[in-house]
Amino acid sequence: MAGVSRCMKYSMFIFNFFFWVICGCIILGFSIWIRVSSTEQVNACSHTSTIVYAGVNLLIAVGAIIMILGFLGCCGAAKESRCMLMLFFIALLLILILQITGGVLGAVYKPQVEEAFNRTLSTSVNALQSTTGEYTEYQEAFQKLERKEKCCGLLDGPQDWGKNFNKPSSKICQCELEKPSSDLCIKYGDRYIYKRPCGEVIVQQIKDNLIIIMGIAFGLAVVEILGLVFSMSLYCQIGKK
Repeated sequence: MAGVSRCMKYSMFIFNFFFWVICGCIILGFSIWIRVSSTEQVNACSHTSTIVYAGVNLLIAVGAIIMILGFLGCCGAAKESRCMLMLFFIALLLILILQITGGVLGAVYKPQVEEAFNRTLSTSVNALQSTTGEYTEYQEAFQKLERKEKCCGLLDGPQDWGKNFNKPSSKICQCELEKPSSDLCIKYGDRYIYKRPCGEVIVQQIKDNLIIIMGIAFGLAVVEILGLVFSMSLYCQIGKK
């Protein structure tokens, strides 16, 4: 043990166990929860699912990788293996670089992403207006979303449904409240319909998920930097034995 600080060694071990194994489990579990909890929105807006869940899928992968790295770091510290510690350091550094790169690219290409998202919404509107029967399943799923979120259409309310809105016995966008509130419902033709477009609901959900993802990513970056410092310090101390 000459030349190797017990404090550094066990700090590295404890750091990896609590912050990587446990943190990895939390990130993985929470990301899967976000992914699964919004299944209905994905089904109703299948055209936008790639955009909505790209960040969540990335977090699932990161959580799994963190668990593996945590195991590698714990073993490297316990066995005083320079090889394991260097692998841990390199992998952690690559993840940090990828996170920073992803953040920069997201900021730089934000207008293009928003434009692509708007085009995707327009495509979804065309699916709502279709009368060929090709998108029947999608339309039914979207009506479930409307009832759940108390919204109507994607961008322009009932106009997004085209001729489908006026079909006999159609209950599209119909406000199902016993006493329709002016905050939620408006009079349209011979019935009350929900006032808010579902596009606003989808955008808000994306923003909420992005805030969570950004918060986790920022906290993760801080922990990663600490991991880099711990692993390299221990690596150097072992080399001086």
